Amino acid sequence: MEKIPLSVAIITKNEEENLRDCLQSVAFAAQIVVVDSASSDATPAIAAEFGCDFYTESWHGFGPQKQIAIDRCSRPWILVLDADERIPPETAEVIRKITAGELAAAAGAVKTSGSPADASASVNGFSFPRKNFFAGRWIRHAGWWPDRVVRLFRRQAGRMTQAAVHEAVEVDGRIIELDVPIEHYTESSLGRILQKIDKYSTLGAQEAFAAGKRSSPAAALFRAFLTFVQGYILRLGFMDGRQGLTLAVTDAVNKFFKYAKLSELEEAGRGETRRSSSSRPNA
Repeated sequence: MEKIPLSVAIITKNEEENLRDCLQSVAFAAQIVVVDSASSDATPAIAAEFGCDFYTESWHGFGPQKQIAIDRCSRPWILVLDADERIPPETAEVIRKITAGELAAAAGAVKTSGSPADASASVNGFSFPRKNFFAGRWIRHAGWWPDRVVRLFRRQAGRMTQAAVHEAVEVDGRIIELDVPIEHYTESSLGRILQKIDKYSTLGAQEAFAAGKRSSPAAALFRAFLTFVQGYILRLGFMDGRQGLTLAVTDAVNKFFKYAKLSELEEAGRGETRRSSSSRPNA
């Protein structure tokens, strides 16, 4: 297969169930960088099988971890992927044209109006609609489609935000919206979803606390209720059947625990302040 001037940046930890399909979908890239966080399964062996540039790195949070992978990329264009994502053939073809400087040939996949071909030299990034596959069904509502994400950018023109969770790519310069998708095979096991909720809600609460935000158990419950109503009713999640109901509930549970944990952090901070005050000698 002819390789194109593209580096793919992926972070992993115990991704043997997902990684092979992900790597097969980007086999056209000249370089694939995998930054791994001490996987105990076959992840390293699968990366070696595909000839990836493989690095082991302690965990620094999602944004910083992905930036470590980006910093090891050497080709003119960089594509950031998660191990449970895939590049379908029609998207791969558009990426080939873009990296070859043939933006005019890729114009049929461009969502925005105007003539992007005339300004191809000034375009530094591209966003994709992301198709989410959950429990045997493509999710079409509740904000899960088109779920647009910026993932392709010129090297030196893009970077990750430093967020520990809900990180994103930032690009200096013009970004064009494409109509060809990235496919995301999201976790369907409820047990592992609950584990992720515990992890992500903790990270989210810590970020919110550091930003000076505050909450309470009642406020957490109210936010969770609003999240469910918005996803399941207002954004038509009910049209995605039992999968839509499950996602609406898990989104609400995640919201509740994030703000309940934020309240817990606030209470712990107040307790520490009281202990410090009581330990000071009297004036």
